[in-house]
Amino acid sequence: MFDTLRPFRRPATLSAPAIFDVPRRVALFSGNYNYLRDGANQALNRLVAYLERRGTDVRVYSPTSDTPAFEPAGTLVSVPSVRIPGRGEYRLGLGLSAELRRDVQAFRPDLVHVSAPDWTGVAAQRLARTIDVPVVASLHTRFETYAQFYGAGLIRPAMERHLDRFYRSSDMILVPTAPIADEFAEQGFADRTRLWGRGVDRDQFSGRHRNLAWRRSHGFQDDDVVVLFFGRLVREKGTALFADIVDRITTSGVAIRPLIVGDGPERRWLAKRLANARLTGSLSGDELGRAVASADIFVNPSITEAFGNVTLEAMASGLPSVCVDIPSGRNLLRKGTGMFYAPDDIDGAVAAVRRLAVFSDLRSTMARAARAASEEYSWDKASKMVMDAYRALLNQEDGETVPTARPLTRSISG
Repeated sequence: MFDTLRPFRRPATLSAPAIFDVPRRVALFSGNYNYLRDGANQALNRLVAYLERRGTDVRVYSPTSDTPAFEPAGTLVSVPSVRIPGRGEYRLGLGLSAELRRDVQAFRPDLVHVSAPDWTGVAAQRLARTIDVPVVASLHTRFETYAQFYGAGLIRPAMERHLDRFYRSSDMILVPTAPIADEFAEQGFADRTRLWGRGVDRDQFSGRHRNLAWRRSHGFQDDDVVVLFFGRLVREKGTALFADIVDRITTSGVAIRPLIVGDGPERRWLAKRLANARLTGSLSGDELGRAVASADIFVNPSITEAFGNVTLEAMASGLPSVCVDIPSGRNLLRKGTGMFYAPDDIDGAVAAVRRLAVFSDLRSTMARAARAASEEYSWDKASKMVMDAYRALLNQEDGETVPTARPLTRSISG
């Protein structure tokens, strides 16, 4: 039985809040810290690097791989895991062995931060009760939406109940956007919910990297309207909808050329479905920045995004974006930086992309607005939000508890 976490109480011996000007030690639990690159672990690694620069020792517990995607920030400890059936590129944490529990206890963390609601995350919450340290949970994706993409819609209610218990069993919840914070507040979590925004690397993602020679080398003409999809090529990112949008616009007589940057299990299907698409495979660093900036329109059809890092990267690169109208999209696309369409409204999606493809002046206006809007985001600013949240939680007055949320009457997942 998964019990609700009892409220954290700062021990009476910690009488001076200033002792936690910064946390001394943080134990971070991740479902994928560095074995496969994605938006969630980019944010986590940026956070860990920021914390360690400011004197906090971070020990990260996550499934690992013999061929990691990149070098991790902090000290990484491998947890037992298995490949997820049907999605072999991802691993599922199986909890914490007795040896790992002893490792965490010997580390003596000031707080536990769980970033995935898997078995390891649940085990970390339970261990935090045992050693009497607070739990911070962070939301990185809308897991409850995944089932519909894999013919498992019947399990969504069970997933929602699990997520409700997981977040209710945390002392503080970090969410990436104000609209998602509003969802949690409606359920009585306002006092324990904090924002953790995101940043963008403007050295990597910038309109100055637009390169006609790169376009030509990939088969695009200078006057082609290049419509970009980039990220992991998996069903839940909306690959099928992107293909439908491209098909319908092309059939209508409007000339566009799809550019697909990334890799994943849907790559072969996309190559067959969109014969005129250019698929680059996985890119990183300067090559990724050049590819994004060399497109003309970005389409993000994913309903699983909690923030939408790729949308922000496209904005910084000077692209107008077309996104589904969900909290992550509403948070980023404002001030004329892009266009929305309602979930499941393919006609609206086609109309938005078609309009941008036809009217170059509108594309240019939105591109300028997108670049300007992206300037307010930085990784240091985002990571400071987390440091401030940690400090606020650890420096409660003696005997003070984090407010307890009322029982959920509606799923947090919305």
